[in-house]
Amino acid sequence: PGEMVCVAPDGAYEGPLKPSMEYPLHRAVYDARPDIRALIHAHPPVLTAFSIVHRTPETSLLNSWREICGTVGYAGYATPGSMEMGENVASEFRKGHDAVIMENHAAVAGGKDLAEALARLEALEYCARTVHAAPVIGEIRVPYSVQNNTSEFPEGNQLPLSGQDQHPGENGCVMTHEEELLAEDICRIASRACNRGLMYGFCGTVSARSEGDSFLITRERVLRYEIGKTGITRAGITGTGFHTWLHEEIYRRFPSVNAVITASPVYLMAFAVTGKGIDVRTIPESWLLLKELPYLNAAALSPGQEEIFEILKSGTPAVLLANDAVLVTGDNLLCHLYSQSKSVRSSQSQKSRSKHSGRNS
Repeated sequence: PGEMVCVAPDGAYEGPLKPSMEYPLHRAVYDARPDIRALIHAHPPVLTAFSIVHRTPETSLLNSWREICGTVGYAGYATPGSMEMGENVASEFRKGHDAVIMENHAAVAGGKDLAEALARLEALEYCARTVHAAPVIGEIRVPYSVQNNTSEFPEGNQLPLSGQDQHPGENGCVMTHEEELLAEDICRIASRACNRGLMYGFCGTVSARSEGDSFLITRERVLRYEIGKTGITRAGITGTGFHTWLHEEIYRRFPSVNAVITASPVYLMAFAVTGKGIDVRTIPESWLLLKELPYLNAAALSPGQEEIFEILKSGTPAVLLANDAVLVTGDNLLCHLYSQSKSVRSSQSQKSRSKHSGRNS
């Protein structure tokens, strides 16, 4: 706290430390967008690479990226710390962008609070990583709904828009002692997944059966890496996110399933946005845990569709959903999720070798 500087509207400040040289950038954006209450300017490696080649990541490839990040602006180059640079970035925020790539420099993400700004920056970096990795596997597919400005999903299943207020601590959920212990397990799993790059920002949903068809689930708009028990709620309470209905239906249909996780890891999503399947038999461990990893189109997420449930009924514990996420189920929270990164890296490496040697994989 002693290294933070409070700056007045006129630029005056007190204390021995000066504001960051990027102060003009922050000031310009706050002036341009009063709704933005937090800004993060950073140099994530892949977003910085995008800035160098004058590109912005395609956030519409995944529902969660689109809802969290929106469209991304691109600001022309100016000297770092200059008023010109601040105005270049602010002009992109005035257009309605909540994140901006700065030419040959870095990225800026804003939000109504620091959690939203950080979640937006993290989601954008992971989006950029997937866009970078996917061409090794195949051609990237933009969802049909985005191309035609329509929605493939019912309105009730959409993620909240970034402007909606959520109060994670006010979840209206009074837990039993057993549920509190289960909530702690969910928090540990979410944190562990973040440490391995399997979840990030607001992306990723973890749930576990508590009793009967009742289950606990992560709330939306809570940073996954630092989620606490106030970020866990019982299903049926609002603010639990896009995939809640799917978790609920799985618990109702399959009494043996005690945990469900949906997530959007970088390399799995490289397969999800190219329509390529993954052969999980590349290493024994992934085959033993997964048997196979079917690939389904996004339409399978619509209520009334039975494909997902037929696959789970057959004994397959995981499904890759086009332009969305991976769904994994298990009899406890530790099952299945962590084997996938090994399988994906192995499969991706195999495809890369085949591509460069001229052979079909």
